[in-house]
Amino acid sequence: MDQATVIEETRRWIQSIVIGLNLCPFARRVFNDNTIRYVVSEATDEQSLLTDLATEMNNLATVPRTEVETTVLIHPAVFHDFLDYNDFLDPAEHLLETLGHEGVLQLASFHPQYQFGGTKPDDVENHTNRSPYPMLHLLREESITEIADDQEALEAIPERNIETLRKLGREAILEKLREITIR
Repeated sequence: MDQATVIEETRRWIQSIVIGLNLCPFARRVFNDNTIRYVVSEATDEQSLLTDLATEMNNLATVPRTEVETTVLIHPAVFHDFLDYNDFLDPAEHLLETLGHEGVLQLASFHPQYQFGGTKPDDVENHTNRSPYPMLHLLREESITEIADDQEALEAIPERNIETLRKLGREAILEKLREITIR
């Protein structure tokens, strides 16, 4: 596994999909400020990934925001199956609470086969959370709170994203994803 390639493809995905389609209105600033920490985990099992996740949670909670605003923990060697990945989110959230980071950090989940409940695998809205690799995004709650002063606008983001992706169409999204791949 070439970590530089994994990070570069993740950066391209954030730039092209997340920022390019304005799926997350908060991403542009941290991307442009270069305050996203990209970590590639070499974990091949749940326990190793939980260990890496704990390390990154503790790091993010203690490092100044001016240095690292958010962390993307990419784990290409574990949880290729989305249902297994989805099951892992409960222990990941439990770890957040156990380490005392509840109310300080949040987890966002992304996976190449991400599928929202009530959707079909090929439904375009699943691409709002589909990434080149399985990954966990650690966010600081204070960062979200500062930016999200309009609760109504914040709650409208998922529906706006679905509409954006439906207008673009599945084939156009798949083409964008092919363009970010450098393997």
